[in-house]
Amino acid sequence: MAELGLNEHHQNEVINYMRFARSKRGLRLKTVDSCFQDLKESRLVEETFTIDEVSEVLNGLQAVVHSEVESELINTAYTNVLLLRQLFAQAEKWYLKLQTDISELENRELLEQVAEFEKAEITSSNKKPIIDITKPKLAPLNEGGTAELLNKATNALDEKSKLEKALRDLQLDQGNQKDFIKTQDLSNLENTVAALKSEFQKTLNDKTENQKSLEENLATAKHDLLRVQEQLRMAEKELEKKFQQTGAYRNMKEILTKKNDQIKDLRKRLAQYEPED
Repeated sequence: MAELGLNEHHQNEVINYMRFARSKRGLRLKTVDSCFQDLKESRLVEETFTIDEVSEVLNGLQAVVHSEVESELINTAYTNVLLLRQLFAQAEKWYLKLQTDISELENRELLEQVAEFEKAEITSSNKKPIIDITKPKLAPLNEGGTAELLNKATNALDEKSKLEKALRDLQLDQGNQKDFIKTQDLSNLENTVAALKSEFQKTLNDKTENQKSLEENLATAKHDLLRVQEQLRMAEKELEKKFQQTGAYRNMKEILTKKNDQIKDLRKRLAQYEPED
């Protein structure tokens, strides 16, 4: 079978569209044929016609055929727009911007290549048994699988920013402790996830093996982020423990203890001066 330079999945999508277009084209041609047949049955009932009568018949036929052809061309253009809309909508979910080359649509060599591809596809399909397969509709790319991992990675970056800010606040409050996890580690993790995301976008049309590898890399990055979050939580506990062991904390606790003792003593003294019932 002739090839279009696409992978198997995309080539099957092209075949489905060409079958759809061929079906619509066949229906429209039948409509045009019926216009001529109706004319034969309704107007060509006499043996001779004048020039005016022939002109009237041809003008009427021209108007009908013109309307049918124009309707089909408009419908084809709108159908192509809907097809492009589906492709662009999927691309935007991956933050991609697709470009088209209108001049390629009139490339005679490419058009002949498409014609050969359709001819080969028709020949091949005629040799195969007809199987009724209901193809699924185009599914949004954000409903699971790789897109879900990518969305989770993006959310993880947002969460990382919040944790990074919390870490800076803790460092400022407790004298910039050097024992904490450095923000550079989190920055490196962010760069790793961003690099994976960029690589994922560039290899969107690669084989399933490459896609699976990227999924595993994203999952690994997610696990690394969770590990860093756990380290941050442990660091916060360690900071609180260290603060409680500082001299300032012990002094404050001793002062509070003395104040409590003084209050108890004052209450006892006041009780001595209260009148008895």
